[in-house]
Amino acid sequence: MNYKVSFAALTFSVAALASGCASTVEEPAPVPTPTPVATPAPVPTPTPAPAPVVPQGPIPGSLEDFNVNVGSKVYYDVDEYRLDDSDRQVLARQAAWLNAYPSVSILIAGNCDERGTREYNIALGERRAAAAKDYLMGLGISASRIETVSYGKERPTDPRSIPEAWSVNRNAFTQLISGVTG
Repeated sequence: MNYKVSFAALTFSVAALASGCASTVEEPAPVPTPTPVATPAPVPTPTPAPAPVVPQGPIPGSLEDFNVNVGSKVYYDVDEYRLDDSDRQVLARQAAWLNAYPSVSILIAGNCDERGTREYNIALGERRAAAAKDYLMGLGISASRIETVSYGKERPTDPRSIPEAWSVNRNAFTQLISGVTG
């Protein structure tokens, strides 16, 4: 019987020990959840200011402006001084430009090719310059702003003695003589 008591005591001791242990057993500590780290907002890349607009081309009101954007010559057929449509278009651009720059005065030089006598070409050059002047005056340009001269065949654009040269030498050439800017 002693044996039974001992076994009962042992069982009781184990039970007591188990119940005591159960109360002292620590549960695993809760794993802390990491606090979210704030992601910094992306820093915007500064946009460079647009480059200032730099005007291109000739200075308005300059001789270069007139030559590049308007045109300084009208061309004639052999022994002619009448204006064709392309001549009138050039002169209309000249009139518009001259209206925009009212202080500018011009000289229209009548020119001819090398064929014909000096006297004939001087007279034809005068008629060519006068035709251009009359057309500009019809578009509102004051006669006091326009001078004319005839060089006949004395000042050729192209000195060669071939048909291509003759065609460019038959012209009325508008030159700016005062009031030009730039």
